Amino acid sequence: MPFKVGENVGTYRVMEQLGQGGMATVFKAYHAALDRYVALKVLHPAFLGDGDFIARFQREARVVAKLDHPNIVPVYDFAEHDKHPYLVMKYVEGETLKARLRNGRLSNAEAVEIVRAVGAALTYAHAKGILHRDIKPSNVILANDGQVHLTDFGLARIAAAGESTISSDVMLGTPQYISPEQAMGKRDLDDGTDIYSFGVLVYELVVGRTPFSADTPFSVVHDHIYTPLPLPTSINPEVGMQVERVLLKTLAKERADRFESVADFVNAFERAMKGEEVVAADAIPESTITRRMPDEAAAPVVPPLDPDAGAPSVSSGSSASAAPVKKRRRWRWWYLIPIGAVLCACGFFGLVVLGGLSEENQPEQVEPTRPPVVDAPPDDRPDNPPPDGEPQDILEDQFYQEQLDDALANLEENPEDPGAYLWAAVAFIDVGDEQSATEIFEQGAVLFGEDPGYFFGAGDLLLDRYYGIPALEMYGRGVESSGGDRLPPELRDRIQQALYFAAEDDNAPAFFENLDLQPGPEQPVPANMLDAIAARVTLYFDTPEAANAEIDEVLQRDGNLPVARLVKAEILLNLGAIGEAEEILQRLLGGPSMQSWIRSEAEFFLSILDQY
Repeated sequence: MPFKVGENVGTYRVMEQLGQGGMATVFKAYHAALDRYVALKVLHPAFLGDGDFIARFQREARVVAKLDHPNIVPVYDFAEHDKHPYLVMKYVEGETLKARLRNGRLSNAEAVEIVRAVGAALTYAHAKGILHRDIKPSNVILANDGQVHLTDFGLARIAAAGESTISSDVMLGTPQYISPEQAMGKRDLDDGTDIYSFGVLVYELVVGRTPFSADTPFSVVHDHIYTPLPLPTSINPEVGMQVERVLLKTLAKERADRFESVADFVNAFERAMKGEEVVAADAIPESTITRRMPDEAAAPVVPPLDPDAGAPSVSSGSSASAAPVKKRRRWRWWYLIPIGAVLCACGFFGLVVLGGLSEENQPEQVEPTRPPVVDAPPDDRPDNPPPDGEPQDILEDQFYQEQLDDALANLEENPEDPGAYLWAAVAFIDVGDEQSATEIFEQGAVLFGEDPGYFFGAGDLLLDRYYGIPALEMYGRGVESSGGDRLPPELRDRIQQALYFAAEDDNAPAFFENLDLQPGPEQPVPANMLDAIAARVTLYFDTPEAANAEIDEVLQRDGNLPVARLVKAEILLNLGAIGEAEEILQRLLGGPSMQSWIRSEAEFFLSILDQY
């Protein structure tokens, strides 16, 4: 802790610690001469690793100290104490919007008042050429006197001026509220960036949850870049259609598609809340409702999941953790099926595509009768969650349960639609019911098993969620259904990508051990590529040193193989050889064309180098 309770810091006496986040620790302090309380924000010691930071800190603090608006928490002073730079800010009695939302939804009147106040603060700051960069409920204070204040302009701007290990990470924004351009690490930020983050906050106010939530920062920021915005009315039917259209425009992936200014957004929102038509249906930006392809944008930069939860781990930049860089797991599924059954199901893949697993591992044939639609699993969650439970988790559970209900209703209405079975299976996955997901899928397989597209579609859905082994099973069954004809190039690419991600799967060692490749012109995975992926399995389930020895053997045979160079860089990351890893990745991206997923992975690893 930089300051101690009871300690004198300049003319201030530290009274208590109020909180700690990823960039600063906040204390309540007393100024005796002025007889008033203030808030001291002490910046994280990691910023001191930048030799020029103090000079920039002083320059930027002078800029934000000039902000004078009733809805902005003012900065009174800035100084250093025992080499710890800190800001002196007005102490506001009240609670954060984040704390208020824990107690339940706001009324429409409350939501409009908060949006109006935060919008006024942002409009004022933008007119001064100052962006906030980190708009979120914890930075909105609801004062006891009824006023609404936006805080931490200084912190976001000052942090962004630094070059420390944390300044390249944390100030990019909080994942749940980050704009796509921030997530991609772009530097040319403008008012549109704050408009997007403000839009996420408003979405949460009226819908009841943030649009994207997952268990890793990568998954969240990835969704902000690529995934269409979940329609507010599909989550909360009480949201008006005009309010939905305003949110769709505000949260467009492309900045040019958003409102031109905060004032325009606030005005449209207020009118929409009154039921007035402000955004025509044909004016909804396409970038909000269609999936953005990965090769259209850079890979996400990964900030900590919640800077308010605590300070991040800060390394020297010269060494890395020995643990593999795991990522992108929203749900772990398929594990109700024993490993033998998984390999059995993958028998199609082994026999038809890779020519590997034995005859006895083929799955049993299902009688071609129409089974009844599986009912939704009973909801045994407690009616009254514990007081300290996370409301966001509860809302997320409700959202996925509603998605499941919709999928099952759609399946009952469209029993001849193969996509309805796939949607229902995925919905069961999202609520964690792996057994029902498998049953629903197999019901569809009985009806549509002669159509390879059913299995290929399932494989693509699973691959989108980074489930390598189940995706391989689906592709294998699709190939079996097609009669084992010549594989199209795009299917070869997906099979190779699925094998790469399968290396992270908990069942990867047993799965790869049972693969028996047979050489031939129709082999979708060249031997050197499979050996490179096998080295990745060793990385995740043995040691980086053992994996490094394996990948070096592959590179000796084919030093230009993109996937081998990619795996080599990942291994070096885990060995702490950051410079070597970065050099390999830069050369890989600057080289000849390669598969888009390999390029995306290389860009992803480059984006997280600063975390080490």
